Amino acid sequence: MKKSILLFPILLSILSSCKKDDNKNLEECYSNTNAQTIVHDGLNREYVLYIPNSYDGISSVPLMLNFHGFGGSASDYMQEADMRSLAEADTFILIYPQGSCLDGSSHWNPCPTGGDNKSTADDVGFVESMISEISSQYNVNMERIYAAGYSNGGMMAYGLANYKSDLIAAVASVSGTMLNCTESNIHPMPVVHLHGTSDGVVSYNGSTDWNSVQSTLDHWINLNNTVLTPTVTSDNNIERYVYDQGDSSVSVEHYKFIGGEHVWFSATFQGQNTSELVWNFVSRYDINGLR
Repeated sequence: MKKSILLFPILLSILSSCKKDDNKNLEECYSNTNAQTIVHDGLNREYVLYIPNSYDGISSVPLMLNFHGFGGSASDYMQEADMRSLAEADTFILIYPQGSCLDGSSHWNPCPTGGDNKSTADDVGFVESMISEISSQYNVNMERIYAAGYSNGGMMAYGLANYKSDLIAAVASVSGTMLNCTESNIHPMPVVHLHGTSDGVVSYNGSTDWNSVQSTLDHWINLNNTVLTPTVTSDNNIERYVYDQGDSSVSVEHYKFIGGEHVWFSATFQGQNTSELVWNFVSRYDINGLR
């Protein structure tokens, strides 16, 4: 059952820890401010777009996608997992997409529909359509498109790493996991995974519902042909594991938050917060590997 997150009891567990807005529009299951809208697969889909003041339209710039957790809204999540100051400093376009409704709560579907998957949302296709729309309006560097996410949003980032490796250069997951639906990648995939050892929703050591952190890392370590023994450093009750020297010089990295819970972490590692750790990792790569 790890193929799909969408068994209802599991979603209720995620909902209790991931949702941030108790005043959601019941008809829509979420509420956003200043959202853009496109129609995909017959549904109105929303995303919050941030174009930095440093963007001049002349030089192509990277695109960063950041996916909220189950039950969340894009505009609320942008406040929690705020990367706007980084977008200004390093000049990249920032997108907070909005998940569609399932049984009254917003969600992401990282897996193909059918089988035991209770969602029919084509979220991989939605992301592709959204990228196409934005790249038609702005000067996007198509070799530098990155995906990150929290909880169910981290699962979505892994889904894109598996099913849209032709578009996605590197991914980050915060308090998420990878599901058992995978696809052959067309290039080595840099991955950074941040997770707390006391996560009560997506267990660090795995469960009957979720893969463990290490099994998720092992998938990408093997796929990228990195070293098997990591370099380990620590700071502020956080351990960093680096599996490097992979194909195309990519690496797999893990930040282990000792005692950390199911959150977008506020603790810092060597002075870098979660948004900075994510951006500073993915931005080292383009679709061909280490830049």
